[in-house]
Amino acid sequence: MSLSDREQSVIDGVPTRLFIQGEWLDGEGGGTFDVEDPSTGEVLTQVADAGASNGVAALDAAVQTQAAWAATPPRERGEILRRAFELITERTDDLALLMTLEMGKPLKESKAEIAYGAEFFRWFSEEAVRIAGRWSVAPNGATRLLTMKQPVGPCLMITPWNFPLAMGTRKIGPAIAAGCTMVVKPAGLTPLTMLALAQILTEAGLPDGVLNVLTTSSTSAVMEPLIRDPRLRKLTFTGSTEVGRKLVEQSAEGLLRMSMELGGNAPFLVFADADLDAAVDGAMLAKMRNVGEACTAANRFIVHESVADEFSRRLAERMGALVVGRGTEDGVDVGPLVEGKQRDKVAELVDDAVSNGAEVAVGGGAGEGAGYFYTPTVLTDVPHDARMFREEIFGPVAPVFTFSEDEKGIAMANDTEFGLVAYAFTQDLTRAITVAEQLETGMVGLNQGVVSNPSAPFGGVKASGFGREGGAEGIEEYLETKYVGLAL
Repeated sequence: MSLSDREQSVIDGVPTRLFIQGEWLDGEGGGTFDVEDPSTGEVLTQVADAGASNGVAALDAAVQTQAAWAATPPRERGEILRRAFELITERTDDLALLMTLEMGKPLKESKAEIAYGAEFFRWFSEEAVRIAGRWSVAPNGATRLLTMKQPVGPCLMITPWNFPLAMGTRKIGPAIAAGCTMVVKPAGLTPLTMLALAQILTEAGLPDGVLNVLTTSSTSAVMEPLIRDPRLRKLTFTGSTEVGRKLVEQSAEGLLRMSMELGGNAPFLVFADADLDAAVDGAMLAKMRNVGEACTAANRFIVHESVADEFSRRLAERMGALVVGRGTEDGVDVGPLVEGKQRDKVAELVDDAVSNGAEVAVGGGAGEGAGYFYTPTVLTDVPHDARMFREEIFGPVAPVFTFSEDEKGIAMANDTEFGLVAYAFTQDLTRAITVAEQLETGMVGLNQGVVSNPSAPFGGVKASGFGREGGAEGIEEYLETKYVGLAL
């Protein structure tokens, strides 16, 4: 399937080389790798394939620029972010089309991500001028205590493929606001959006060397030397817990500041008194946002046995009505999964549940023809020993489990190594507060299916990582605290 003239124009408008010290450069040896359209499996373009020497050059640039950037007035840093926010907003249509082409999600969802991702730049443009320490008198009155905040220093940012813009802006935004330079490594499946973002930040006035972007097919070979380089001061990563654990091990040598936003296994609790209309609406958001390829996606629907049949029926009806197709087409609700390996994993988890007794209420199969499609699926009577109770699905599949008592439902929700987000639907205020307190997650959505908000701290506990992105807390991840004792 050939691209339309507009699609080709958008692809042609994106730089495809490495961005180091303000220059677009070829990869080591001039190598490239393909970027696919997951709706067709066809190649969209090739991008530069960085090697280890490119990684060192990018870190060199960040280190050389750090002192001057840290000394840049906060207002100036904030104004750059504000201009970038405005440019992203102005170019929503082109950026959304680019994102849909390389990632697959429907255009309306890509536009929603553009708005969400841009908001991190607006939020942190305002936070840049609010970095403050404190002044106090020592308890004995003999000295004065001065506490100041200073940028951490050069940062390495590794971002995932599922939200190509937003996972970058919520790391880049606070780093720019705090006065940190950075090296960014976007996912090899979706590098184009990050390259377009680098182009926008340059246009917004970001000095050369503050942001450096490496695209590579050899992530470990390029990233590990940087992680072990003593000049690097912070590592932030969004991705799987398996990879996160390896990065934490590598970072131990340099005792790096770390922010890890890792895997999820989000429970979606529906209590007996829940408003089922609101619960189903929330379920559609929590499950189907981003085709289910989100760490915040509801992974286990834990529903009180008294309402499980009705909830499942309504959810299956809504899921079955979704239109599956290429994300650039009008009326499409569900695009492809990002690659064949991801689709195969989803199919494998569904087959495992069904072979162990689960019933397919709707869906349950891969799409036909080209592209990595999987039909929206609802499974009922799912046994607790099904793999999808433990493993992140990352696809458009909603398994329904049941419980009889609140304590058992909460215990089921917490019965996982992960702890990123949980959702709970109830009309009882006491139950809502009790459940929110008892859930072992970094975030809770009460009677709502989306919790992500640039003005709120995003992050998890347990195997879902540590550190927070967004909110007033987000910029603290890029600041060190220095204490100065003043003798009188």
